[in-house]
Amino acid sequence: MKQQKQFFMLSLGCSKNTVDSESMGKLMQQAGFNGTANPDDASVVIVNTCGFIEAARQESIGALRELAEAKQPNQLLIAAGCMAQRYGDEVVAWVPGIDGVIGTRRWMDIVPFVRKLRRRKHPQPLYHLPDEAKTVGTDEKGVIRTAVQGRSAYLKIADGCRRPCAFCAIPQIKGAHVSRPPQTIIAEAVRLQDAGLQELILISQDTSDYGHDLGLKNGLSQLLRQITQAAPDIPWIRLMYAYPGYVTDELIETMAARPQILNYLDIPLQHGSRETLKRMRRPANIEWVYKTIEKLRAAMPDIAIRTTFIVGYPGETEAEFDELKQFVRDLQFDRVGAFTYSYEASTPSATVSWQVPEEVKAARQAELMELQQAISLAKNQQQVGRTLPVLVEGYGDGVSIGRTYRDAPEIDGYTIVPGELPLGELVPIRIDGAMTYDLTGNPQREGTSISINLVE
Repeated sequence: MKQQKQFFMLSLGCSKNTVDSESMGKLMQQAGFNGTANPDDASVVIVNTCGFIEAARQESIGALRELAEAKQPNQLLIAAGCMAQRYGDEVVAWVPGIDGVIGTRRWMDIVPFVRKLRRRKHPQPLYHLPDEAKTVGTDEKGVIRTAVQGRSAYLKIADGCRRPCAFCAIPQIKGAHVSRPPQTIIAEAVRLQDAGLQELILISQDTSDYGHDLGLKNGLSQLLRQITQAAPDIPWIRLMYAYPGYVTDELIETMAARPQILNYLDIPLQHGSRETLKRMRRPANIEWVYKTIEKLRAAMPDIAIRTTFIVGYPGETEAEFDELKQFVRDLQFDRVGAFTYSYEASTPSATVSWQVPEEVKAARQAELMELQQAISLAKNQQQVGRTLPVLVEGYGDGVSIGRTYRDAPEIDGYTIVPGELPLGELVPIRIDGAMTYDLTGNPQREGTSISINLVE
């Protein structure tokens, strides 16, 4: 039976979107709404959309259409998030039945927006898509800007982006980079520590740009030092989305000196050819990458480095793709994600006349990932014989699964262990097997171990 004060939230896209969804949910709860996992039981249905690339847009449209077709009388359907911000009233044309559209920069107004929709005299959709960016956080709305998953939490330290990447619509969607106040972030980290958090994952569109707009030099390093001092009982702090050229010597020194900060860095490089990077309007100093990876590994010999690449970018020649493959061979990244270029009409890359055929993009993606698979397997094989803390995230069918420091949630691999281990705990596991993306191991129990044989 439907409850008039219940809401359903569907969050699509990246972890940054998940944080926004959690924040909207907390505001709805403060206003007296209860969350429900069944949209049929909700009086308000919110879809926090992703509109970064065409595939994400189609997923968002599909989810909205499905909910619109099942919409009940007096039920509100709201499109929120990136696609809503980017396309505005076009969203309603794509999905008849939407009652309201609210953008990424005004998520904090979700409750008054719902009330305004209820008060409207006519059934036309309402829009809340002002252009101005706005700093929001605990200091304004009493909402912690986190998304908690088990004993891990994503903590958003900034929003927006000031980078000029030719393929990316994020600045159009999110606006310019806006850092959240350090005292707010630190207070949130302390609250998460007090709740028993095991892993804190710092995210934004560009974490390495943190504090630039606040006049801070090496702002991310300063923030990390403050968090580790204020919340010393959080055992894992993970960094995601660092921008090439802004991984400074001070940041490397801070990571190496603070045991809480994991020896893990996600640094999306996007390509390994100088000419391709120039067309992407990305940092094209390839020598900087080689030197910085060398510095990272010298300071933290066991560091796991993740990166992402775009293949089939407009104008990418066979020679440039060969440069990318050599780049991957040279630097031996632990984790790699490869994506085919997505044509986005509103971005500068859409004006480049030489678009790479889809079949060429797909073939290059497959070739690059095949190359990386051998590297990933070799990197995993180097872990055999080590005893590593594993954060246990689930169990079933006689085994438990978890992650080592080398694995970020949802995008990296798992460690598979026999038996039922305590959920949410860091358990020492001796690694005894390696697959392309995953590891196997046994809990260390008073010098004994249980054998396990898993074949890829």
